[in-house]
Amino acid sequence: PPADKNAPQAQPSGQSASSPSKPAEQPSAKEVPAPTSNPHATAPENLTEPAGGVDPYYEGRPGPDFSIGAGKPFSKTVEGERHFKEIRQLTFGGENAEAYFSPDGKQIIYQSSPPGAKCDQEYVMDLGSGEVKRVSSGKGRTTCGYFDYPEADRIVYATTEGGGDACPQPPDYSQGYVWALYDTYDIVEAKPDGNGAKRLTTTPGYDAEGTWCPRGGKMIFTSVRDGDLDLYVMDEEGQTRRMTSETGYDGGAFYSPDCSEIVWRASRPKGEELEEYQRLLAKGLIRPHALEIYLMKADGTQRRQLTQNGAANFCPTFTADGRQILFPPNAGAPGGREFDLYRVGKDGGEPERITFSPGFDGFPHFSPDGRWIVWASNRAEPGSHETNLFIARWVE
Repeated sequence: PPADKNAPQAQPSGQSASSPSKPAEQPSAKEVPAPTSNPHATAPENLTEPAGGVDPYYEGRPGPDFSIGAGKPFSKTVEGERHFKEIRQLTFGGENAEAYFSPDGKQIIYQSSPPGAKCDQEYVMDLGSGEVKRVSSGKGRTTCGYFDYPEADRIVYATTEGGGDACPQPPDYSQGYVWALYDTYDIVEAKPDGNGAKRLTTTPGYDAEGTWCPRGGKMIFTSVRDGDLDLYVMDEEGQTRRMTSETGYDGGAFYSPDCSEIVWRASRPKGEELEEYQRLLAKGLIRPHALEIYLMKADGTQRRQLTQNGAANFCPTFTADGRQILFPPNAGAPGGREFDLYRVGKDGGEPERITFSPGFDGFPHFSPDGRWIVWASNRAEPGSHETNLFIARWVE
């Protein structure tokens, strides 16, 4: 996957109940112009301090009595994983990742490449019934799907379809382990079923990694439009504001539940590393070997670095009360292939390790009420390198 979402990728479970068999064709986003106005242009007033606690609007979404019917119970237990209860495996083969909850907590959108597929597409899964529907066109490569908050009447995702129907070529791994920053990636919005896709970004180069403010009104994403990989905020009218400007990759950003803060991952290369970064960027590539976690106010002020472990710290996300951050580093792992979830307070300190399963655990996301967590993991078959989605009830 690209950028934040550039780690293991998502895929449906072969022909299981959580995998589409013959998804219906979806309309193309290739020729649709960017919208000039938006009916949702009602962004809330900016807050100066995080509210703390679960937002009353999201309490009960999905609620204590919601029953997960998707997937199957996962019987393997891992010593030390005390925060997980009622674990279920949601997908069963291929590459599946970047699963993010809908505002009601009853669906997830995720990217997936079934066994044998070359490129990810976007899918929505009903967590109650297990029904899965492909919501992207099946053309090009997609990444970074997300629901519009709080209405959930739209989805957004990035797609290369505007540059052609074919799956783009994978990156040149003679350069080592690198991510491809396809210059044909643009962010589109569509109805929740995938219909009516419209381009939101039209500038040349990579545009992806979009996530919504939970209170609505704006989206944050990564773009190379000004010559470097930086964060930008787009409001409901399509107006953008650049949020970062230091040389290096800035991506994988998420708003806090009250939209007063932003967490993201970033590289700050110096010397020879800076030369390599700029050389690879000119080729549409990035090497994700040192990404630290950063935090700032939603207006771009009070920036601070939370981690200093020199590792590849992926996909940070807030807990539902906005007080802590989950992220998966590969710190101390031989070969850099072992990723586990950790939790840290916004003031830093010693992180708490959450997962202990061999292989990759990453892309965590909490349900709006904080009762459930979904993440991607190799734990089903650690030796197969397949990445599947899991969901668990979160307990303190």
